[in-house]
Amino acid sequence: YHLEEVSNMKSLITALKEKRALRLYFIGIIIFIIGLLLPISSTVRVLISIIATILSGYHVMLEGIDDTIKETVKKKRFTPNTHILMTLAAIGAIFLGEAVEAALLIFIFAGAHFLEEYVEGKSKREITKLIELNPTEARLINNEGNIEVVSIDKLKIGDRLQVLNGAQVPTDGIILNGSTSIDESTINGESIPREKNVGDIVFGSTINGTGTFTMRVSKDSKDTVFSKILTMVEESQNNLSPTADFIKRFEPHYVNGVLVIFLALIIFSPMFLGWTLTETISRSLVFLVSASPCALAVAAIPATLAGISSLAKQGILFKGGNFLSNLINLKAVAFDKTGTLTEGKPKVVDFYFNPELDGESFRNTLVAMEKQSNHPLANAIVNKFEIQKVDYDIKVENELGTGLSATYQGESYRIAKPSAFKIVSQEWIEKQENFENEGKTVVFIAVNDKVEGLIAIQDTPQKTAISAIQYLNKNQIKTIMITGDAVLTGKAIGKQLGVRDVQANVMPDEKAKIINENKEKYGPTAMIGDGVNDAPALAVADVGIAMGDGTDVAIETADVVLMNNDLGNFVSAHKTSKRLKNIVTQNIIFALLVVLFLVYISLWKNTSVVLSITLHEGSTLVVLLNSLRLLLPNKKDIEGEL
Repeated sequence: YHLEEVSNMKSLITALKEKRALRLYFIGIIIFIIGLLLPISSTVRVLISIIATILSGYHVMLEGIDDTIKETVKKKRFTPNTHILMTLAAIGAIFLGEAVEAALLIFIFAGAHFLEEYVEGKSKREITKLIELNPTEARLINNEGNIEVVSIDKLKIGDRLQVLNGAQVPTDGIILNGSTSIDESTINGESIPREKNVGDIVFGSTINGTGTFTMRVSKDSKDTVFSKILTMVEESQNNLSPTADFIKRFEPHYVNGVLVIFLALIIFSPMFLGWTLTETISRSLVFLVSASPCALAVAAIPATLAGISSLAKQGILFKGGNFLSNLINLKAVAFDKTGTLTEGKPKVVDFYFNPELDGESFRNTLVAMEKQSNHPLANAIVNKFEIQKVDYDIKVENELGTGLSATYQGESYRIAKPSAFKIVSQEWIEKQENFENEGKTVVFIAVNDKVEGLIAIQDTPQKTAISAIQYLNKNQIKTIMITGDAVLTGKAIGKQLGVRDVQANVMPDEKAKIINENKEKYGPTAMIGDGVNDAPALAVADVGIAMGDGTDVAIETADVVLMNNDLGNFVSAHKTSKRLKNIVTQNIIFALLVVLFLVYISLWKNTSVVLSITLHEGSTLVVLLNSLRLLLPNKKDIEGEL
């Protein structure tokens, strides 16, 4: 708590300093304009220009000097930055008697610096404004049944809370009483509210609709889904992309090179280029400004933050910019099957019963038997065939690993896998094989040891899985499905989805090995999964991607989380990675071309410091605005183009 208070105080002090610097910046400009308009001597005008330069630029000048000293001490070698170049150029212009030009240089440079901070801050604010949504209070129902308003950090697992209509859900829990609809956009990016009833899970920070309900706290406040989102958000801002990190490390070396060339021009240009002393200093200063890497320095970081911010609003969370930029380099993507490519909820997709039987009675008996089993396949059968509540007094025997058997009204019934039956007619065997070739699990129903019915059950694909696989295949990215299912079933589902490679009969501890094999075979490989058994594979993958409804272990291990379990969001993230690469490439090329052009005219044409800084900082502004395009949705995504 105290560490958080200290952090908040530092942020407040920084904000006040920036506000003061901005105020003095405009005061300096006003003083400068007054100095130009008043009928005063040139000496006084120079003095006013110098004062205006200091007032408007002290912020960036001191920042440049302070950062240079700190980095030099830290790295034990001279480590200058772009601010130093501009400070030297302004001081040099003043000594040349061009105080007005020095002031204009600082006005433009400092103004661009404030704009840069605003643009970069906008991207961060788009992400960190989530923190404002973090709940702070809850309505606790005490042992006497009275309501107490308490701080979130005072809640314990098992506490009962009341959530009023229109209020924020304070923490993760389970509804005990009441029903409502809840806006979960802060968690999964989905704008349509979800209906919630007794027994349903609710998440902290989401917004309750029109109903009032009571809930039981299921997680400590620091372990809620929203808390994990905030942790990922904070990590993402400090974890730069490889390009951004390279530019940040390259900048001091570049500035050193510029300073060396600047000194070489001062020393050698009078001898070899025939420049006068005044011309030498003037052109060298113009070179100093022209070669400054301002636009290059902001080519990647604002764009990366904007990309992460845009995806966060869609419920796609990255633990760092490097993971977003690495998506474009993927050569293979491996998927866990159940709960990732499929819904993880088996459904009856086909069935056939002997038409000579009493269909209604047969179904009711079937449902009554399966209701006494908690097997997922039993739930699928009950959900399919239970039309009305029927209470049949049936005593069921559970044949472990095989099925169910019972006697009802003098007849014996059995529901079991095909291998449990010794005598089966060819007709039923052919139906069984046809369904199994389609990847469906088959169970037989027998009456008095004679097979009279067949049910085919299958875990149905996620709605967006097929389109996501099509997108990856179209982009020449190898698609791999990892499943513990039998080979025949796995291949049938893989064919239905369009997956290029199916790894079936895989034990949980073998998944990480398969990922490593694919990394060696294809190159950078991602793993998408949702279960505890996926965690090792998520850890060894170049990019580990967890489904938001998955286990806590999977989410904590992964580098990316798709909060609303939508593989279409993975496609959106990959497209954003493409856009990020294109925009950063555009920024770097544009910045370098502007620098080369300005260096050329500074050395071989007669140009001024003011013109050079105007063009230079104008290019920086163009780069920043280009980066902000990542905050806007992609038109192709809106049109649904693969």
